[in-house]
Amino acid sequence: MGMEQGLGGDLGRWLTPFLEVVGRKTRRTWAPLYVQGLLGPEGRRSVQPMAARLGLSSHDQLHHFLTSPAWDDAPLWRALARTADRRVGGPGAVLVIDDTALPKKGELSVGVARQYCGALGKRANCQALVSATLAGGEVPVPVGLRLFLPAAWVDDPNRCARAGVPESECQQRSKPEIALAEIDRLREAGLRFSTVLAGAGFGMGAAFRHGLDTRQLLWAVGIPRTQKLYRPGVRLRWPRPRTGRPRTRPVPSAAPRSAGAMLARARWRRVSWRRGTKGPLAARFAALRVRVADGPHTGAGRHLPGAELWLVGEWRSNGERKHYLANLPPRTSLRRLAATIKARWVCEQAHQQLKQEIGLGDFEGRSWTGLHRHALMTCVAFAYLQHLRLKAARKRGEKAGLSRSLGGTAAPTQPASDTPRRRRPALRPPLPTKTLSTLRPQLAA
Repeated sequence: MGMEQGLGGDLGRWLTPFLEVVGRKTRRTWAPLYVQGLLGPEGRRSVQPMAARLGLSSHDQLHHFLTSPAWDDAPLWRALARTADRRVGGPGAVLVIDDTALPKKGELSVGVARQYCGALGKRANCQALVSATLAGGEVPVPVGLRLFLPAAWVDDPNRCARAGVPESECQQRSKPEIALAEIDRLREAGLRFSTVLAGAGFGMGAAFRHGLDTRQLLWAVGIPRTQKLYRPGVRLRWPRPRTGRPRTRPVPSAAPRSAGAMLARARWRRVSWRRGTKGPLAARFAALRVRVADGPHTGAGRHLPGAELWLVGEWRSNGERKHYLANLPPRTSLRRLAATIKARWVCEQAHQQLKQEIGLGDFEGRSWTGLHRHALMTCVAFAYLQHLRLKAARKRGEKAGLSRSLGGTAAPTQPASDTPRRRRPALRPPLPTKTLSTLRPQLAA
């Protein structure tokens, strides 16, 4: 109780929706203790150090709570989705899809393999997790973390069995496929959001984009500059061959071009999407309506034109250029396109805080169940710290006499219109720019 009081005094009450679905009384005891351990003083967030800081005589029961396959944690994930939705969900929220890597040594930890590790900026031994983060304005809440199994694991059923990987999960699934499954799970749990955002690792695949279209979702995703595109006025024709059988498929009236070439002569405008700690964040943007070359194969090394979309280019101050596709409505302004695309930044912030301040990468076990349950509890702990952050912002708003509703600023996901002189009133008071770690000493008893 002493540690709980130091965290803000309402942790037990805040955890009630989670404890109602966790099952047995013993689990209702150990779940809050594990969250307290993640939120406690500085140090590794693995089981043994946390048990010592909590004053437990042994870490065995805490470890059993984490790794036991005897209970299902799916209700806890659903409770997390409902909690996040109450805080930041709604028509102005976005769901950010990304992946994050946890560097690991050895070969026995589930899913570990030599693959690209963003934390190190190179290929290294690591585990890769597909993440889903609900964000309302500047307030992110991670609601999904799912392990990606490399081929070296999927092709070795015995290795998977030793790590406790369920048979239903021991199959080759790409990261975009995992992401689509997570989106389905979250929508089934009642999560509300307006747009799905993802980087080029997901957006470059036509299957992922088509999957979002099938689900009737709005989306904006990164793509490589080599992505082939057609002008929106492209037509399909049936050329008559001089000899041989007639063509069974039409061919486009013009050849596709890369995204970089499409924007080479576009009009670039400086756009600011939100204010940062050092002033407005801005870059140059350009946007064109295009049709993506992701339709059926023509048989001549090309694909037929697909749906008409937005191609957006970003030209950063360091000279770097990025390219995006979005299925937002045709009349969407450039400022809204830019603000929607840049709303993805909160995902990187959430990943950094999950790892550095709550110990996402500190799990020292090797099992599938243990890793995912540790990831779940770090997301719950993160959501509680966001609750404290919003609570502190509400108090500041009340002292300032503000009567706006609380939940985060609306700038990234609800950008202003094309007329910069007309400022829309902020829906929520601005939140502090402090890291989550600063809440611990501030609210300590």
